[in-house]
Amino acid sequence: MGFDKVIGHEKIISFLKNAINSNRLSHAYVFEGQKGVGKKITGVEFAKAINCKNESLGCETCSSCVKINNNNHPDISIIKSDGKSIKNKQIEEFQNDILLRPYESDKKVFIIEDAHTMTISAQNRLLKILEDPPKYGIIILIVENSYSLIPTIRSRSQIIKFNRIPKKLIEEYLKKNYNIRDNDLSIATRFSDGSIGKAMNLYKSEEFKSRREITIDIIDEVISGDKLKLLEYVDFFEKNKEYISEILDFFIIWFRDLLLLSETGEEEHLLNIDKIDILRLHANKLPSENFCEFIEIVEKIRKNIDANVNFSLSIETMLLNLQEVKIYGNGYWRKI
Repeated sequence: MGFDKVIGHEKIISFLKNAINSNRLSHAYVFEGQKGVGKKITGVEFAKAINCKNESLGCETCSSCVKINNNNHPDISIIKSDGKSIKNKQIEEFQNDILLRPYESDKKVFIIEDAHTMTISAQNRLLKILEDPPKYGIIILIVENSYSLIPTIRSRSQIIKFNRIPKKLIEEYLKKNYNIRDNDLSIATRFSDGSIGKAMNLYKSEEFKSRREITIDIIDEVISGDKLKLLEYVDFFEKNKEYISEILDFFIIWFRDLLLLSETGEEEHLLNIDKIDILRLHANKLPSENFCEFIEIVEKIRKNIDANVNFSLSIETMLLNLQEVKIYGNGYWRKI
């Protein structure tokens, strides 16, 4: 298997293989990309390929590959956060470890998960190793955003950007490896934002499904209901405050689906395809210009919430403005 376990990052895999084959390995790599996109598994397979005794870039059968698969290879270390951050003491231990020569391989590989959680003190300690790294040492820093690292670490590392995985590949992977074939998989994949890890978590989450259903009920109230009943949903937003970004995404994705359906009539690219009957009903009730206005309102409220404007007031304003657009037409909400 080896690198075959990595889904959707063919260019990155090709680059890493070429680095091994040409003996042009960097002493430090930053694997950058959103959570669940495959950075850690790529790091592990990279370490396996580097130290494979059969020189087949991860044969899965040699003693080195077997030990890595069983998490007991003496020359491969994975450093995880201690609580909410990676502490100075952990990097000090790493510092002592990397100065010891490999036990049974040519290279020692250190994978630092969530490296963006390193304290400044820990990052400065790591920098001392990067300034004068041992020839046998390879460090892989896994981050969501490389700019969370101090500039001197970034400048001494090879930054590799992991992009979102195409939804089709995610769905195919989950069907093949987990034998999942129901409609919930399709929805989780469509809302995964290109992350296999997120798709799997959403598929398993009953809370996610419930929040989505209630959000659709709220949107239905916006388009088909009355203002007083709509404000009864403010409590739902309060109780799910930590998920507000996800809920606002539900709104925007629904309105974009309506815009697409209203203007093209095509269903192939709809994210909420399992709710096509409700989408058709909504699309027939309002002109497409209203859906553009709806999206603008939700995005404005997202910015207000990010700027710490009163949460309840922001939500009430959003619901009322959506209702005003439905009743009075575009632009009315800006006047009130």
